[in-house]
Order: sequence, then C-alpha cells, then structure tokens
Amino acid sequence: MGILIGRYVIEHKLGEGGMGTVYLARSRGGRAVAVKVARPELAADPSFRARFRAEVAAARQVGGFHTAQVVDADPDAEAPWLATAYIPGPTLSALVLAQGPMGGERLRSLGAALAEALEAIHACGLVHRDLKPGNIVMASDGPRVLDFGIARAVESTRLTATGSAFGTPGYLAPEQALGEEVTGAADVFALGAVLVAAAGGRPFGDGTPMGLMYRAVHEAPDLATVPEALRGLVGRCLAKNPAERPTPEEILDELGVGVMSVSVADPAPVAASDPVPGPAPADAVPLPSYALPTQPADVAVPGFVPHPATLLVPPQPSVPPLPAPDFVAADRSSGIAVDADGVSLHLVGEEADFGWAEIGAVRYERVRRGRALRVTVHLHDGSVFDCEVDGRGAARVDEWILRLDPVLARYLPV
Repeated sequence: MGILIGRYVIEHKLGEGGMGTVYLARSRGGRAVAVKVARPELAADPSFRARFRAEVAAARQVGGFHTAQVVDADPDAEAPWLATAYIPGPTLSALVLAQGPMGGERLRSLGAALAEALEAIHACGLVHRDLKPGNIVMASDGPRVLDFGIARAVESTRLTATGSAFGTPGYLAPEQALGEEVTGAADVFALGAVLVAAAGGRPFGDGTPMGLMYRAVHEAPDLATVPEALRGLVGRCLAKNPAERPTPEEILDELGVGVMSVSVADPAPVAASDPVPGPAPADAVPLPSYALPTQPADVAVPGFVPHPATLLVPPQPSVPPLPAPDFVAADRSSGIAVDADGVSLHLVGEEADFGWAEIGAVRYERVRRGRALRVTVHLHDGSVFDCEVDGRGAARVDEWILRLDPVLARYLPV
C-alpha cells in the first residue's frame, strides 16, 4: 500500500532536512508536487507550527519564477505539510559535485539570477535567512530558491523555538551568528558565500559550526577559487558590515547585462545530492535513470491514508549538509555551541570541543548584572572550562537560557 498526504500520493522520498521529510508525490490529476512533512517532535511544538505557517505564507508571497509555487498546505494537520509544484533538476551543490566548479560566465549568470530572486523576496518584506547551495534548484529555466522554513517578515517579531536551527554555518552573516537584527543584507552575504561554493571554494573553510561562525565574524573570506573579475563583487557581498554590502539591485547592475543561461548547461546526468526538492509542473517529469520499481515502502506518517503508489528509489545524498548547532550564543570575541556531539567553547580564536562522554556536568549563570552568560563545563577527569558571552542586555541572556535549558536536559540529563 502507498501513502496519501492530503490529496497527494507519495511516489518516493526526496530527502530529509532539519524541519522534516520531503516527498515526490502526485495530485489526483497526475501533477507532480514536492510535499514537505514536519517531523513529529516538531509538530508538537506550537511555536514550530507558527513558523511553519510563516513558511507557507512566505513562499506564497514570493511565487513567480524565482521559487516554488505553493499549491496546497495544512499547517494544522497532525503532521503539518506543505505542497509545492515540482521542478526537476539538481540542487546547486549536486550540480557542482557532479560537474565541477562553475567558470566565470556561468558564475556571473548564477549571481544575477540569485540577485533577481532575492530582489523579489525582499520586495515582499521578507528575508530568506538560509540561502545555500542545497536550497537552490538548477531548473531548466534558471535557478529556483527554495525552503523558506526560517524566513521571516522584516517588520515582524522574531519567531524562536527551542532547539530550532537558525541557518547554516558557512553561509550565515556575522549579524546572524551574533544573534543581532537580520535584514536583507544577510541574504546578500549568503549569496556571496554561495558564489564561492559554486566556484569550488569554501569562504570560511571547514570545521565545526562554531568555528565557521567565528571565522565569518572575524576573518576575511577565502576567495582564491573565485575568478578575479568577480572577486571584488563577491568580497563586497561578504563584507562584515551589512551596510557595506551591495543590494540585489546593485548586483544586478553589475552582473545582469548579457548573462547566459545558468540552468543545467551540461546534459550529463547529475546524481541527487542535497535533499531539497525543486518545484514545477509535473506532467513533464522524466523517469529518473535510477528509478527502480519495487514493493511499496512502509512509511509510518501519522494521519496518512494508504493509497496505491509506485516507489522510486533515488541514490542517497553523498554530502549531507552541515547541521546548525542545537544552541548557539556568541558575541564578537567568544561563543558557545551545544549539539548532539557535545559542547564547543570559542574564545578569541581558540576553540575547545568536549564530547558528551567526557562531560560530567554543564553549569550556567548570569554574570555582569545579568547582561552576560557564563557556561562552565566540568569534565569527568576533574578539569573545568568556562566561557562568557556578552548578551548586551538581560533580555537576550534570558532568551539564551530558555533555549539552553532543554538542550542540556536532552543531552545531559540530571
């Protein structure tokens, strides 16, 4: 038996991300759709449901050829879901993995197309906040920007949730890493990082999420792989000060004349890499070469009605995206990150990582009249390490503690 999500029949799983699982499905009329279903543990969180509704509203606002058209959604379902039209095509990260770095002309075209997409997103009063190669589908008519899962309206109050990912280290602007107010300039910073990645580089190297964020705040990006003609523009996109970054319109002024198509230029097959689907009319979706008729999968999703379907088995992602930590607090000289691997303390360029197996206890306290947070890690061997981060106000420290408490309880129960 197959699975029915709303009125859409699942064909196969496209991938999984921080917020849930994405499936390729069909409407009753045979149109292909990409259906994102929230993870059960998140569905039980009222603040997550608020963010999910915001994602639906954001994607519906932008529309056009810059993103995926929302065709249906049910944020109030037992497992909230969102359906968008499916556009076949690899993600940018999959394309680069399969075909290698982009040359100068294709890189210029990619920059112009993404700048135009950001212009449309910002014109709706939105900030995407998680632009990265895995959220960009290289469709036949040009790149599409997907996944508005943490987008928010510029004028709205920030929606927060315990343990929620707020972006992807390596593409986060300094103001995001520091927990400061985020504007459309943060998306421009991410665009610069995306162009470096498309050119085969990593603007802030490899390493832990905390290390990547620290370097984004304090160190100059590595632009060695970027063609020299584009290095100045990409460098301005990656400026530490948001006011020094160009606007999407200014990027278009520099790149938008005479650009070539930047879809999948090479017809060679591209293996799926990142689990982010593209959207588009589905009657034109060709059967992937890796599709293998099999017995239907036993997919346990609450509230779904069995329905006959064909299962197509795609290759597993070869390069999973680097997850954001469950908790991060940072100022301009130090930072604290907590995730499933343990605790990372970062102070003036020095980083110390501790796994849960070696940690006996983690204590925290408000210091400096409640305007800073001190976290102390006690190891089983008797060693003690601590780190302070300046919240520049009691309200931010209170917010950090509200997020830190349940994360510590999850990984280090009393």
